[in-house]
Amino acid sequence: MAHIAKLRLLLFSAFGPAIALLLLLFFAGYVVLGSNGVLAWGDYSRQLRAAQGELHRVQQARAELKNRVEALDPRRVDPDLADELIRRQLGVIHHDEVVVPLD
Repeated sequence: MAHIAKLRLLLFSAFGPAIALLLLLFFAGYVVLGSNGVLAWGDYSRQLRAAQGELHRVQQARAELKNRVEALDPRRVDPDLADELIRRQLGVIHHDEVVVPLD
């Protein structure tokens, strides 16, 4: 009977550390396998590179649009761009025309 009481006391005294160890293992597993864990880091790096590429493309498109807007400034309109837009609006541009830059 005394052995059973000692065993029961031993089990109850080990219950708290066992729960703490299980929680520690759970959190350690989540650090490695979780959605923000070490294994997801590679995927986040890939997504970052893709987003940086997209940002670069958008910045290039924005620069092109900015250049076009500056060329249409009423104080100093680019005559070639104005001619192109007028011909397109009037419908006198043909689909097989080629623009040859003189610069």
